[in-house]
Amino acid sequence: MDQFLLVLVSGIASGAIYGLMGLGLVIVYRATDVVNFALASLATLGLYAAITFHDNGAAVLVGVLGAVLVTVVAGLLVREVVIRPLGQGRLFAALVVTMGVALIAESVIGSIWGTQPKSFPSIVDGTVRAGGVAIPAQSLLTIAVAGVAMGLVAFLFGRTTTGSAMRAVAESADTAQVVGISAQRIARLAWALGLGLGALAACLYAPKVGLAPAVLSAPLFRAFAGIFLGGLNSMYGAVVGGLAVGVLENLGASYVSASFRDTFVFTFTVLVLLIRPQGLFGTRTFQRV
Repeated sequence: MDQFLLVLVSGIASGAIYGLMGLGLVIVYRATDVVNFALASLATLGLYAAITFHDNGAAVLVGVLGAVLVTVVAGLLVREVVIRPLGQGRLFAALVVTMGVALIAESVIGSIWGTQPKSFPSIVDGTVRAGGVAIPAQSLLTIAVAGVAMGLVAFLFGRTTTGSAMRAVAESADTAQVVGISAQRIARLAWALGLGLGALAACLYAPKVGLAPAVLSAPLFRAFAGIFLGGLNSMYGAVVGGLAVGVLENLGASYVSASFRDTFVFTFTVLVLLIRPQGLFGTRTFQRV
């Protein structure tokens, strides 16, 4: 039972990271119709900036804030320079461009900081005793921070004027423009929010695995698995899907085989999509042909 509790907490912590990253991807997608494959690489750029701040004497929390800021600024620059000129409705072109940006960002990181793995400091150290098991404090902090961030996003979209405007643009940018909502301003806000959540997820993930130019590739694809499992157009689904992926992969690794953890997760995701193609919480769309 103690082992199961440790596996469950670890799975929820991993799932919280995937959920945060998936939530950032869905927010950007709903507001701008862009599947931002560059989110992970831009967040990695933020991580390297954070470790640079830390190596120069800054506190870990200052480094985390620096990582979020660098990621958001870099992401907004990418949007204005290479995504916005594509125009609306260029989903495939934007997808390819963000993949190219991801490769460029990884190359820049390798050129500046090198490709050798580095350690990333934990925000908190130590363990918390729960019965007969010692749970890492970092895992509990990850769950708490992710929960607060998700709650704030829910409050933003459910209770504020800005959130209402973002939901309006997600439903129809043209209609929102007619009633006086600036789609471009909302798009910038969505990118900033999505990239900030991605950077926060990266800062919670890096202490566990260390730092390398492609360190976020695995959590990015697991976040996508969570998105498709929960529903591509559902923010709630991205969170639930990410949590499900985290728990499933840890259960699979602990009780089946560590080498089959991804196989276990993606097999389950494919089975769900075969039954419900729009995901657990997504909505089915129809097109007149």
